[in-house]
Amino acid sequence: MGDATIDRIGRASIDDIDVRGRRVLLRVDFNVPMRDGQIVDDRRIRAALPTIEALQGRGARIIVVTHLGRPKGHVDAALSVGPLARRLSVLLRATVRQAPDVAGVGAHAMAAALNDGDVGMVENVRFEPGEEANDAVFAANLASLADVYVNDAFGTAHRAHASTEGVAHLLPAVTGRLMARELKVLGDVLEDPRRPLVAIIGGAKTSTKVRVLNNLMDRVDLLWVGGAMASTFLRAKGLGTGRSLVEDAYVDVARGLLESSASEHGRLALPTDVLVTANPDGSTPSHVVAVEAIPDDMMVVDIGPDTAAHIAADCVGAATVVWNGPLGIYEVPAFAEGTRAVARSLAGTSAFTIIGGGDLAAAVESAGVADKMGFISTGGGATIEFLEGKTLPGVAALPEREAIGPVAR
Repeated sequence: MGDATIDRIGRASIDDIDVRGRRVLLRVDFNVPMRDGQIVDDRRIRAALPTIEALQGRGARIIVVTHLGRPKGHVDAALSVGPLARRLSVLLRATVRQAPDVAGVGAHAMAAALNDGDVGMVENVRFEPGEEANDAVFAANLASLADVYVNDAFGTAHRAHASTEGVAHLLPAVTGRLMARELKVLGDVLEDPRRPLVAIIGGAKTSTKVRVLNNLMDRVDLLWVGGAMASTFLRAKGLGTGRSLVEDAYVDVARGLLESSASEHGRLALPTDVLVTANPDGSTPSHVVAVEAIPDDMMVVDIGPDTAAHIAADCVGAATVVWNGPLGIYEVPAFAEGTRAVARSLAGTSAFTIIGGGDLAAAVESAGVADKMGFISTGGGATIEFLEGKTLPGVAALPEREAIGPVAR
């Protein structure tokens, strides 16, 4: 896919600056799933290692900033970044110092004590009420910790917060390796994909994906729609959907997309068979039916094997496949097979496979084929908004390569 450090938007990256001896405020997205104070999945932490190690190798003094959970501007001991700092220490095989606050006396003392190549971490940035409000005073306090700002948090780039947008206007600002890679890969899907390009869009609600569908229809060769949202499209075709989740307000939208598919745009494909059951919690028996035969007293909870096989066959000849959203209620084991079957099929193709973040990333990981995918985005909402064609505030705040100022080489 070319140079991973150069995104299609042309933002300056860590490869464009000299960081030796400088304090670098590094915004990452370590908002990982936790259970009983333990990290369940450290994928997002591992994804930031190339940036951190590159900065270490160049003699930067790294101050890591992340959020965890939703403390809403209040200190919550259960959401302290302590477990994150400890895990990062293990991965880096070096001690990561932890400050007791975000931008107070403790954080400044930690930043001042860092030597070249050292890594420190401030407390959960969302403990501060000024973070989500993008408060100018808080942004200035955070910026005062460092000489350079690096944004490697694609997963929060759709938020105009102090640590993702405000600080970028106060310090020389560049992208990290992960951010640049996300922009490059996802940008290529929208602007210069290797073809044939197949998109697979799943999830529960058409309302959350309609902009993605509209934006991709003009760009892809084939667009598969799965997940619960497929029921809205089946209803638009005049089929019965039983007790399945259908967004009545979006049936006409789905009908319009189907009509568009039949004309000048990329082809839109729907499931041919589905798994149905009486209850979505897995407590009742399920069976596969053709989409024309969904019982009135049942609901769709997954795609069927015939649909999975059709998707797999369409992806065999693809050069690029972008997939966002599970194709069934994957968190219920009985309804995860459709998503897993497609994941296994993609792992065996020669297509460059791009997996949208959020639930799908976890599903691919649980299927045991994450390492066989071309790229797994660390974004959830950010990935969706990017694929919608929206400008992400955290990206827009970063200057282009030609305008990074006095720290340029």
